[in-house]
Amino acid sequence: MNVKRKGLLIVLSSPSGGGKTTIAHQLMAKDKNIVRSISCTTRKPRSGEKSGRDYFFVTVPKFKAMVKAKKFLEWAKVHQNFYGTPAHWVEAQLKKGKDVLFVIDVQGGKIIKHKAPHALLVFVKPPSFTVLKQRLLGRKSDSAEALKVRLSDAKWEMKEGKHYDHRVINDRLSHAVKEVRKIIQNERKKA
Repeated sequence: MNVKRKGLLIVLSSPSGGGKTTIAHQLMAKDKNIVRSISCTTRKPRSGEKSGRDYFFVTVPKFKAMVKAKKFLEWAKVHQNFYGTPAHWVEAQLKKGKDVLFVIDVQGGKIIKHKAPHALLVFVKPPSFTVLKQRLLGRKSDSAEALKVRLSDAKWEMKEGKHYDHRVINDRLSHAVKEVRKIIQNERKKA
């Protein structure tokens, strides 16, 4: 009998500007068994983002209707916008044996861990708060008000990262990617 390995739930979190999205892209490029969970969000798309690839961009009323219909595995209000992970898509990927990578905030990570205790949570830390601030300023994608909210939230998120299964410092991107890949490979051996 050929039993297919059920996929892993992998949560990758960091404060905004911590590098979680860049690390996720490199992980998926190096490992075709990892698929990224696509979240719904009520925030406006950034330059170059496409609905259905980066996020599903929805209105606040549509998002609230999905919450009411219990369509999300997890959802949270982050930086004054709503984000949520559609449950049906995740379940379909896991059944195929794919590892589903969640690139989400710590609120969402905690919810997933509560609903799925076997989920692997990895927190990506910037080398320092100063470096994080420089990265966010360098993105030039947020208004001054949004930047202030993200930096304020980052302090709390960095404290919450201690509750994750693993913590990786993103001081050198190639090293951080290598560390996260190693953590995933070790987790696969346990399955």
